[in-house]
Amino acid sequence: MMKFVAFERTKQGTGASRRLRNTGRTPGIVFGGSTDAAQIELDHNALWHALKKEAFHASILEMELAGKAEQVLLRDVQYHPFKQLVLHVDFQRVDEKTRLHKKVPLHFVNADTSPAVKTDKCLVNHVMTEVEIECLATGLPEFITVDLGNATKNTSVHVKDLVMPAGIKVVTHGRPNQTVATITEPEPEVIAAPVVVEDKKKGKGKK
Repeated sequence: MMKFVAFERTKQGTGASRRLRNTGRTPGIVFGGSTDAAQIELDHNALWHALKKEAFHASILEMELAGKAEQVLLRDVQYHPFKQLVLHVDFQRVDEKTRLHKKVPLHFVNADTSPAVKTDKCLVNHVMTEVEIECLATGLPEFITVDLGNATKNTSVHVKDLVMPAGIKVVTHGRPNQTVATITEPEPEVIAAPVVVEDKKKGKGKK
């Protein structure tokens, strides 16, 4: 479980948040659970590096706040439109009773050893890179594995083909069998015929 440290934030408002960012801190909020929402701040550089890790977005985190550890989930991140700057973060408190709807990444494995790729030189097109699931917070997976080891040419992998861990349900939003990946043969190479340029001077006599 990834851990991070947060600090209580006393001053609020746009001006206070701007001054906070100028000191290398990022404002945030943590909500949910039996206690009220708490205004927090985090070290920006540590947060920036943590946000580059997939697990920080798709797993339960341990937040230390005022000497107390809480389990939370990253819910929202606001980035500056062009600067490498995090403007605000939202976290949700979770426990063993919390049910979540969360998008988790798909990890595609064994494509290189499949008959489609190894033998038939097919191309794998990842139509989906993440899937939305519903589960208890304590059972949230960091990712869902898509095993392409038996993939054959000109076939597709659909949501119903995914092997989901126990207690995990795919949220389909009325589209129960979306395409996850397609395996297609490469297009044949087109060899252009050589262009013959006639010499207009050839065959002409001297004047």
